[in-house]
Amino acid sequence: MRMKQRKLFEQFPPVTTKEWMDRITSDLKGADFNRKLVWKTNEGFDVLPFYRKENMQQIKHTGYVSELRNFRRKADNAGELAEPGNEWLIRQDIHVTDYEKANIKALSVLEKGVDSLGFLIDDPTSGSGKNFELLLKNLLDEKHEINFFSNGKAREILHFIKENCENQGTDLSEVRGCIETDPLGRLMMNGTLCMPVEDGLNYLVALAQESLTLPRYRILQVNGTNYCNSGADAVSELAFSISMGVEYLDQLTARGLRAGQAASRMRFSFGTGSGYFMEIAKLRAARILWALIRDAYDPGEKESFRMEIHCSTSRWNATAYDPYVNMLRTQTEAMSAILGGTDSLTVNNYDAAFSGPEEFSERIARNQQLILREEAYFDKVADPAAGSYYIENLTALVADHAWKLFLETEERGGFLEALKQGFIQDKIREKANKRIRDVSMRREVLLGTNLYPADDDEIRNDKGISIKFSAPVEDKNLTVTPLRPVRASEEFEKLRLAVSRSGKKPKVFLLPVGDKAMRKARAQFSAGFFASGGYEVVDNDGFDSVSEGIGSAIDSEAEIVVVCSSDEDYMKYGPEIHRALNGRAMTVIAGNPPGSDALKECGIENFISIRSDVVETLRYYNSVLGIS
Repeated sequence: MRMKQRKLFEQFPPVTTKEWMDRITSDLKGADFNRKLVWKTNEGFDVLPFYRKENMQQIKHTGYVSELRNFRRKADNAGELAEPGNEWLIRQDIHVTDYEKANIKALSVLEKGVDSLGFLIDDPTSGSGKNFELLLKNLLDEKHEINFFSNGKAREILHFIKENCENQGTDLSEVRGCIETDPLGRLMMNGTLCMPVEDGLNYLVALAQESLTLPRYRILQVNGTNYCNSGADAVSELAFSISMGVEYLDQLTARGLRAGQAASRMRFSFGTGSGYFMEIAKLRAARILWALIRDAYDPGEKESFRMEIHCSTSRWNATAYDPYVNMLRTQTEAMSAILGGTDSLTVNNYDAAFSGPEEFSERIARNQQLILREEAYFDKVADPAAGSYYIENLTALVADHAWKLFLETEERGGFLEALKQGFIQDKIREKANKRIRDVSMRREVLLGTNLYPADDDEIRNDKGISIKFSAPVEDKNLTVTPLRPVRASEEFEKLRLAVSRSGKKPKVFLLPVGDKAMRKARAQFSAGFFASGGYEVVDNDGFDSVSEGIGSAIDSEAEIVVVCSSDEDYMKYGPEIHRALNGRAMTVIAGNPPGSDALKECGIENFISIRSDVVETLRYYNSVLGIS
């Protein structure tokens, strides 16, 4: 077999990079290589269309990421340790209002494939010894992890865990999980803390010291997910997460903990967006940068500084309309997180943008991960991205640019000072505004929202379910300017919601005429343009004559008539159609023809094209049509 393989590959002589470039240049027929084929990323660097073995020569981290991950070995049936795999924990969050019911639900989902529980305690004052006894009944063992998120009472929760371990006869070294305290993250998201920042950090170090008797429990979570959900790109999310982690190390070591002790109490969480390979690279780069931090603090504490990562699928690109598309988004995001080496993963419910947790959506979210584990075997290969020329180079690019932004933050005095100065918020806001603008211009695609929208999807409103929109913090007594989580689809959803609530659905009549290829292309463009705002679109295959098209348009009683043709034909057809409509409908030209000034002189004022801001344009049409 080996001889055959050698002979087979000998039939293909090596091809040099110059030969590849010569062929590409020839195929481009004079077009600029950089403009046509080089990817200009949101993160601020260029990605080549292909990479070769020679591109690996300058990369230093190759083979290093697997070592940093310290992949868990899974025991086989005989108790022998198998080869390293890519094990991760499937997490499901449970909102805790009734502690006994939360316990029953937890036991149920553990039987359905979940091995990581997240208890979200809405009212921290409800925590008591009795309630936690109910909550943790039959849950404390080494088979799964238990995580807690509560806006306060973290030390009490830690005490209740220890107390219930003692009562249930569970060794403290067996239980694992995290009490997700994050005072700096809360300051960043709320703009203020319930206590002075220094007191919050003193509280945290006391919690860390008390938690050392639970060696597999972490009590501090660096919530990089907040950056992702506020519109950050991969580089800024990673840079500011590392910066926050370093701030915690500085603050905890200054208060008496060793660097290794502080690091061992810490978990990082990252959001996972839709950039499939970029997100894989981000997680791999995160471990590289954290290793650099480790070497600066205490190179001997390798195990203590092992970076534990939890990932959640992004809320940034979740949509309320056509919500089943969210399943596709979260599935590729889950794949990125797993291939990137996350230790645990939460797949958000597909209906998270407009509904509370429901049994069906929770089951789908669980099964999305179970399919990847049990049917796609994503748990079998350690660091499957290792050795890919493309992903290794992308990892290096993300790490390099994130490190530069991290150093820039450090030069401003570190995370806390940069937060007080507004540097971090400004950077995230700048990225978010650009991305929202790109979504509005349809440069960044949200399938089912700004491209190929489901124009008949009204079920969210018919059921009276409220879409969850972001809202700015209005408290004036803020310590810092807070970050604002936002979904990229919100402005489109507000347009559709306004149309739905107005009680009148505007009708748009497409009038394709003239050049058959151009009219079809522009009719398709126009249909998606107006449907994304919730308008009813009357599509047509095309008309042989202008008079036929005008008659059908008038009969349709549409408020807007879109003329779809070629640039050359618009001066021929546009003025005639506009005169015939005689104010009974707005005339819109699909495109930005060179003769637009002449068309405007004929009274045609409205044009839509790929350069149009869809949201702003539809807001204008809504106002003309009396839709508030």
